[in-house]
Amino acid sequence: MGYIQTKLKLSNAQDTSLRPVEVEALVDTGAITLCIPEHIAVQLKLTEIDKREVTITDGRTQVVSYVGPVRVDFENRTSFTGALVLGDWVLMGVVLLEDMDLVLNPVQQTVTVNPASPNIPHVLVKKV
Repeated sequence: MGYIQTKLKLSNAQDTSLRPVEVEALVDTGAITLCIPEHIAVQLKLTEIDKREVTITDGRTQVVSYVGPVRVDFENRTSFTGALVLGDWVLMGVVLLEDMDLVLNPVQQTVTVNPASPNIPHVLVKKV
Protein backbone atom coordinates (compact mmCIF):
# COMPACT_ATOMS: atom_id res chain seq x y z
CA MET A 1 0.00 0.00 0.00
CA GLY A 2 1.25 3.46 -0.86
CA TYR A 3 0.66 6.72 0.90
CA ILE A 4 -2.86 8.04 1.19
CA GLN A 5 -3.32 11.79 1.09
CA THR A 6 -6.47 13.85 1.28
CA LYS A 7 -7.56 17.47 1.34
CA LEU A 8 -8.73 18.97 4.63
CA LYS A 9 -9.89 22.40 5.65
CA LEU A 10 -8.46 23.51 9.01
CA SER A 11 -9.68 26.51 10.96
CA ASN A 12 -9.48 28.13 14.38
CA ALA A 13 -12.63 27.00 16.18
CA GLN A 14 -12.56 30.02 18.51
CA ASP A 15 -11.68 32.77 16.04
CA THR A 16 -14.05 32.47 13.10
CA SER A 17 -12.81 35.78 11.66
CA LEU A 18 -9.70 33.94 10.41
CA ARG A 19 -9.94 32.25 7.03
CA PRO A 20 -9.63 28.46 6.97
CA VAL A 21 -6.49 26.88 5.54
CA GLU A 22 -6.86 24.16 2.92
CA VAL A 23 -4.16 21.52 3.26
CA GLU A 24 -3.06 18.23 1.79
CA ALA A 25 -2.86 15.77 4.71
CA LEU A 26 -1.04 12.48 4.94
CA VAL A 27 -3.37 9.86 6.41
CA ASP A 28 -1.64 7.58 8.91
CA THR A 29 -3.57 4.79 10.63
CA GLY A 30 -0.56 4.31 12.90
CA ALA A 31 -0.93 7.87 14.23
CA ILE A 32 -3.50 8.77 16.85
CA THR A 33 -4.09 12.49 16.55
CA LEU A 34 -3.74 15.46 14.23
CA CYS A 35 -0.24 16.85 13.68
CA ILE A 36 0.33 20.20 12.00
CA PRO A 37 3.47 22.14 11.08
CA GLU A 38 4.25 25.31 12.99
CA HIS A 39 3.41 27.60 10.06
CA ILE A 40 -0.19 26.27 10.06
CA ALA A 41 -0.52 26.86 13.82
CA VAL A 42 0.77 30.41 13.32
CA GLN A 43 -1.56 31.13 10.37
CA LEU A 44 -4.57 29.96 12.37
CA LYS A 45 -3.39 31.75 15.54
CA LEU A 46 -3.90 28.58 17.55
CA THR A 47 -3.22 28.87 21.27
CA GLU A 48 -0.87 26.50 23.03
CA ILE A 49 -2.97 24.53 25.51
CA ASP A 50 -0.29 22.21 26.82
CA LYS A 51 2.94 20.38 26.04
CA ARG A 52 2.97 16.72 25.02
CA GLU A 53 5.77 14.19 24.87
CA VAL A 54 5.59 12.27 21.60
CA THR A 55 7.40 9.26 20.20
CA ILE A 56 8.26 9.63 16.53
CA THR A 57 8.75 6.82 14.01
CA ASP A 58 12.49 6.38 14.65
CA GLY A 59 11.79 5.79 18.37
CA ARG A 60 13.03 9.15 19.63
CA THR A 61 10.87 11.20 21.97
CA GLN A 62 10.46 14.94 22.05
CA VAL A 63 8.24 17.52 23.71
CA VAL A 64 5.94 19.50 21.38
CA SER A 65 3.18 22.09 21.68
CA TYR A 66 -0.43 20.94 21.81
CA VAL A 67 -2.64 23.67 20.29
CA GLY A 68 -6.28 24.22 19.58
CA PRO A 69 -9.11 24.07 19.26
CA VAL A 70 -8.95 23.14 15.59
CA ARG A 71 -11.99 22.68 13.38
CA VAL A 72 -11.40 20.04 10.70
CA ASP A 73 -13.69 19.79 7.67
CA PHE A 74 -13.76 16.97 5.13
CA GLU A 75 -16.58 16.89 2.56
CA ASN A 76 -19.81 16.96 4.64
CA ARG A 77 -18.05 16.06 7.93
CA THR A 78 -16.73 18.25 10.74
CA SER A 79 -14.65 17.49 13.82
CA PHE A 80 -13.10 19.55 16.60
CA THR A 81 -9.76 18.55 18.09
CA GLY A 82 -6.40 19.66 19.38
CA ALA A 83 -3.23 19.29 17.32
CA LEU A 84 0.40 18.48 17.98
CA VAL A 85 2.77 21.00 16.40
CA LEU A 86 5.24 18.71 14.72
CA GLY A 87 6.81 18.05 11.34
CA ASP A 88 6.64 19.60 7.90
CA TRP A 89 3.21 18.40 6.76
CA VAL A 90 -0.27 17.77 8.13
CA LEU A 91 -0.76 14.26 9.49
CA MET A 92 -4.28 12.90 10.00
CA GLY A 93 -4.54 10.15 12.62
CA VAL A 94 -7.23 7.63 13.50
CA VAL A 95 -9.12 9.85 15.96
CA LEU A 96 -10.28 12.08 13.11
CA LEU A 97 -10.98 9.13 10.82
CA GLU A 98 -13.21 7.54 13.46
CA ASP A 99 -14.85 10.76 14.62
CA MET A 100 -15.88 11.75 11.09
CA ASP A 101 -16.71 8.14 10.07
CA LEU A 102 -14.30 8.08 7.15
CA VAL A 103 -13.02 5.00 5.34
CA LEU A 104 -9.79 4.32 3.48
CA ASN A 105 -9.59 2.67 0.09
CA PRO A 106 -6.01 1.38 -0.13
CA VAL A 107 -6.35 0.27 -3.76
CA GLN A 108 -7.46 3.70 -4.97
CA GLN A 109 -5.46 5.47 -2.24
CA THR A 110 -8.42 7.63 -1.24
CA VAL A 111 -10.35 8.70 1.84
CA THR A 112 -14.14 8.80 1.55
CA VAL A 113 -17.19 9.32 3.70
CA ASN A 114 -18.48 5.95 4.90
CA PRO A 115 -21.00 4.85 2.23
CA ALA A 116 -23.06 3.09 4.92
CA SER A 117 -23.69 6.49 6.58
CA PRO A 118 -23.36 9.11 3.84
CA ASN A 119 -25.35 11.92 5.46
CA ILE A 120 -24.22 11.94 9.08
CA PRO A 121 -21.28 10.21 10.76
CA HIS A 122 -21.97 6.99 12.63
CA VAL A 123 -19.84 6.55 15.74
CA LEU A 124 -19.57 3.42 17.87
CA VAL A 125 -19.62 4.41 21.53
CA LYS A 126 -20.03 1.04 23.23
CA LYS A 127 -19.65 -2.53 22.11
CA VAL A 128 -22.51 -4.77 23.14
